[in-house]
Amino acid sequence: MGSLALVRHGQASFFADNYDQLSPLGEQQARLLGEYWLKRGIRFDEVVTGPRVRQIETAALAGEAFARAGLEWPEPRIVPELDEHQVDRMIKQTIREIIAEYPHIGELLANYKAATEPRDKHRTFQLMFEPIVGLWVEGKIGAEGVESWAEFSERVRRGFKGLMNGEGRGRRIAAFSSVGAITACMQAALGCSDTKALDLGWRVRNASVTDFVFSGSRVTLEGFNAIPHLEDAEMWTYR
Repeated sequence: MGSLALVRHGQASFFADNYDQLSPLGEQQARLLGEYWLKRGIRFDEVVTGPRVRQIETAALAGEAFARAGLEWPEPRIVPELDEHQVDRMIKQTIREIIAEYPHIGELLANYKAATEPRDKHRTFQLMFEPIVGLWVEGKIGAEGVESWAEFSERVRRGFKGLMNGEGRGRRIAAFSSVGAITACMQAALGCSDTKALDLGWRVRNASVTDFVFSGSRVTLEGFNAIPHLEDAEMWTYR
């Protein structure tokens, strides 16, 4: 039976001009994950990442502990299907249209813009982002050049299935991606509704590990959102 450790990237740079890079805290989260795996004797036959910088950086930093110990960390392979969705791009392109049709989103956006403290910025953004994602998943909003939820989840599932169909029995794989892709993978394993999958996805922390075991066409969720490597609660982040 094979195993897949699906990792959400470390905290990204939410308030920076370029979100797609790890924050200093995100870098520390990734390094602690690698150190935890090393101490626990956890090894991998294959390492893959999505194409985003924050995903690639998380894999590289997790591998540093293995390099220092003189142990093999497989050269990460980029799997485009593990890329994140582009709801952020959709928001930038169509927020006026969204607000015109769903005025309550405008109120949530105003609250986000009015927030000044980092904690409040994170909280008010999430309060706005969740209903927008919900509308996107229901197919009620979209934008040109942005995948629908159905297209996105099908693409992720294709990559997810491809990892498990690789050669070699009992392979141990580490995959680094983002919360949307992890949500789609969990839904594929659990066979749950879109609503339930989203409810689970919103709980996925940065640098957390969601484990699957697989054999043939059978895949089972083995563990969810694990962060034993982040002992200090101050290091628990969602964005």
